[in-house]
Amino acid sequence: MYKYKLYFKLEKSFLVKDIDRVIVSYLKAAIQSYSPELYEKLYTKSRSVIKSYCFSYYLPGARFKNDKIELDENGFTLYFSDLDQQELLWFFNAFQAKKHSKYPMASNTMELVSLSVQNINDITDNEVIIKMQSPLVVRRHNSEDNTDIYYSCDMPGFSEALKENVEIFLKKMNLPLTTEGFSVTPVKAKKIVKFIFGRPVDASIGVFKLTGDIKLLNVLHMSGIGVRRSSGNGQFRVIG
Repeated sequence: MYKYKLYFKLEKSFLVKDIDRVIVSYLKAAIQSYSPELYEKLYTKSRSVIKSYCFSYYLPGARFKNDKIELDENGFTLYFSDLDQQELLWFFNAFQAKKHSKYPMASNTMELVSLSVQNINDITDNEVIIKMQSPLVVRRHNSEDNTDIYYSCDMPGFSEALKENVEIFLKKMNLPLTTEGFSVTPVKAKKIVKFIFGRPVDASIGVFKLTGDIKLLNVLHMSGIGVRRSSGNGQFRVIG
């Protein structure tokens, strides 16, 4: 298994606060230029398409202000992984085609200047310690009144709600894996408020213990965990 490391050069040393929205837009633009067929498959407006990829950032010296994120250098790093290995290859080709092409954001531009492949070691134990690289977003949806409850790591029912999110993901992806014995336990974690397309929701960051079937844990390692994974949430790395 592997993931991509993308380095973007910025014209100015800041990012817009809603960087997730910019990256989602960038991914769409890259895929649309590379393969209109794949774009239609992933981003069709006719139905909701669950994605098998996730991403996170390294923002050097990030300082979060009211309307932007100030950085210590004119650049940032994006980490991208995808459970679907064929799709991951297509993204590589799409990213390559976008190299050295400036992409606009509010009062700034970003330019992909480096793209490399990093190996991801297989998980070989049914219990691992993970560190979230992007926020963990857990949600219960009530279809009767179309409302959502978001769970942070300090709330009762957090682990159960996350298990439900995993089960829904497996069902929609048609993956015959078991969630028997699956659990997540906060080790050194805390609640944060994450803005998702302008809406504040409860989320969590930090270190967790993840327990479950080995095949399932490897799937989550590539696809991310929780909800809103394809918009900059749920990516983690194994630290123990």
